[in-house]
Amino acid sequence: MTEITERSTLPTEAPTPDTDRPPPRLRTTAAILGGFSALAVAIALLGGDLLHPPASTEDGDYAGETVSFLIPLAEGGGTDTWARFVGTELTDAVPGRPGFAPENEGGGEGILGTNQFMSGAEPDGTEVLVSTASTVVPYLLELSSVKYDFADLRPIVANGTGAAVYARTGAGVSSPEDLVDRKEPLKFGGIAATSLDLTTLMAFDLLEMDVEAVFGFEGRGPVNLALQRGEIDIDYQTTAEYKSTVTPLVESKEAVPLFSLGQVDESGEIVRDPNFRDIPTVVELYEELHGGPPPADKLEAYRAILALTYTYQKALWVPDDTPDAAVELLRSTAEKLSHDPDFEKSAADVLGGYPLEASEDLREHMGEAYAIDDRVREQVIDLLESDYDTQID
Repeated sequence: MTEITERSTLPTEAPTPDTDRPPPRLRTTAAILGGFSALAVAIALLGGDLLHPPASTEDGDYAGETVSFLIPLAEGGGTDTWARFVGTELTDAVPGRPGFAPENEGGGEGILGTNQFMSGAEPDGTEVLVSTASTVVPYLLELSSVKYDFADLRPIVANGTGAAVYARTGAGVSSPEDLVDRKEPLKFGGIAATSLDLTTLMAFDLLEMDVEAVFGFEGRGPVNLALQRGEIDIDYQTTAEYKSTVTPLVESKEAVPLFSLGQVDESGEIVRDPNFRDIPTVVELYEELHGGPPPADKLEAYRAILALTYTYQKALWVPDDTPDAAVELLRSTAEKLSHDPDFEKSAADVLGGYPLEASEDLREHMGEAYAIDDRVREQVIDLLESDYDTQID
């Protein structure tokens, strides 16, 4: 330990006035000025790296570093909770145990913060982007405000969730059979057609349901309350909220579960959600109501949107030119976490029982999911414009 000795600051002699000091030699002055000039040139050429050296993450050690997570939504929401939990666990498990710095940049339903990351993130493994369905859907629709491309990013880990659709019995719905051939359309409450609501709207279209949508709600909680008041007839809730907000209504016979949105498995098939094993998927319900499989084009479009918005709903990304060693270290650490029983137990509530996906094939799988065919995009845009009066710029 370095010993610091406190010294008196009182002068022992009267200070010499500046006018009595000899003038600096010209050679000394030139040397000083030359040194500052050289430093200025070096900083200009190296972009300030002399003052802020780059992270040394390629050696597989994050000791002394801090990993910042850009969360493009406000604090307190589901995505923020997820990102802070996963970020804390991940950085604690990474060799070197780097610091964790979550940064919320809300605005534009996630678009502004994501744009900011793409324009200025350092590709050194210390800056991570959090994505969710609210940033993926605008990307899918190619909105003019979107300045990011997920093809220019590399995924570290992804996590899914699920949802189920239910209706109030007071609207004359006691079973799935009451969804078709209705005299009056069912009123659906949504946030925005270009948000996570899109997948449910695609499900309605797949089932050939007659639905009238009312958008502008601030969240699924307010929609649930509106349904209880009889202002809304049909709604969906994600896994995290279903048990607390929908199950009591089902038990009191005020609502009836209809179908789950399902999950896309590794073979590309839509299967039952592990959290809604007793509720048929939208595809199973179509076969039950119509006596055969859905039209191939609508099924293809629905499967593509489902994978984007639910199977890979949330993810962590780094810039594409991040060193391979840093990317692999983060990914492999996340993969180890996904198989850790202690982590699974502590993550049960936050992850909703859906595993972290961080396999070696993650980039390939997500690349396939994000490579939306133009025909699918056109179907989605046509549906929004024709059925929900939503124009895509």
